[in-house]
Amino acid sequence: MAPARYRSILAGAPSTLLWRIFLVVALLMLASVAVWSAIFSHFDQASRAAQTAQTVVSIINLTRTALLNADPTLRKDLLLDLATQEGIRIYPAEADDRTTPLENSALVRKMTTDIRHQLGPETRFASSWEGLPGFWVSFHIQADDLENAGEFWFMLPAERVMRPHALEWMWWGAAALSLAMLGAYMIVSRLNRPLKALAMAARTVGRGEVPPHLSENGPTELAELAHAFNQMSHDLQELDTDRALILAGVSHDLRTPLARLRLGIEMCGASSADVDAMVSDIEDMDRIIGQFLAFAKEDDDEAMEVTDLGELATELAGVYARRGLPIQVLATAKAAAQVRPQALRRAVTNLIENALRYAGHTPEIIIGVMEGHPTIEVLDRGPGIPVTEIEKVKRPFTRLESARSNTKGSGLGLAIVDRIVRGQHGEFRLLPREGGGLRAAILLRAVPKT
Repeated sequence: MAPARYRSILAGAPSTLLWRIFLVVALLMLASVAVWSAIFSHFDQASRAAQTAQTVVSIINLTRTALLNADPTLRKDLLLDLATQEGIRIYPAEADDRTTPLENSALVRKMTTDIRHQLGPETRFASSWEGLPGFWVSFHIQADDLENAGEFWFMLPAERVMRPHALEWMWWGAAALSLAMLGAYMIVSRLNRPLKALAMAARTVGRGEVPPHLSENGPTELAELAHAFNQMSHDLQELDTDRALILAGVSHDLRTPLARLRLGIEMCGASSADVDAMVSDIEDMDRIIGQFLAFAKEDDDEAMEVTDLGELATELAGVYARRGLPIQVLATAKAAAQVRPQALRRAVTNLIENALRYAGHTPEIIIGVMEGHPTIEVLDRGPGIPVTEIEKVKRPFTRLESARSNTKGSGLGLAIVDRIVRGQHGEFRLLPREGGGLRAAILLRAVPKT
């Protein structure tokens, strides 16, 4: 039951590691202060009671001695001096005096017991006398020559007897606890800073970008973690570079023999139908090689520019119109984005070619804004893609023959689009189109406001 209770408490706490560690440290400190206060109060109570009782008895005895030994004509002045300088008041006690008893705490019980033990069992106590607050103790003066001999009330200011030790310790404890919690927050914040940097670097890697080098200073565990991440990032860069070189090299070397093969086929004297079929296969192979080169190509050398998406789409539509493939462009809102224009053209071209290949007719292009992001969408009326397979088709060399007809392809088209878009801090979504078909949406980064 206890672990479940703790989990429920932590479930309502802030989710960040910084606040969770801070709250745990704060709770431990609060518990430590509470336990320390309880132990201190328990063991300090007896000594405080004895010390306070001895102080009260000593003052009463000194006052009584002073009154007995003072000249009768000066006693009134002595009482006045005690009241004004020490806050001590002495009044005759009567049987019908209106008094309020002291609080019934363990400390008060111990203190009154010690005072009665020294002054006598008939000693009375009160927290107020005739409406005057204070620490009131009765005592007796027995002297034949003293006009007011008998029982008297002796009053000390309550703060001189019942000193607020607990309140003082509470303030000191609160101050110490606040400083300790501030220190704990600074320590935890310092530990959390490299973890936040690591999380940001990991997201950068997830977007296909090169993350900044992480600092390898600090505690051993965090330094080792940062070093391991830096090494992993370096290895991934080398692997990506090697893969791009291999793809580009192989693809480039294949194009020369393909060109010779095509020339030989066209000159071999075979029937035009056979030549056309073989040339079509060679063109498919050349297109696949082009996709390999496009996938291996790095776009980092192209500068980011503010680009009007409507103009870019209209330009591409014009290219296809000259090929006899009219594409309708609809702008629902004016949209401009910070992009690499040539890379984005390749991505949109891939989506158009994908729609032409699988849908069998020209697609539509819609320019607008989605969730606050400038968006360019390519819509077709093809068979679509099952929702469960959407993320899968974004991976390289993945083709869904059952969903996208039995056409030839390398499985790199959508992977190239996804890579280009992520490299421009955007998001590539494949959505079902109402009425059937596919919506391929590219959400881009808006132009920063100046």
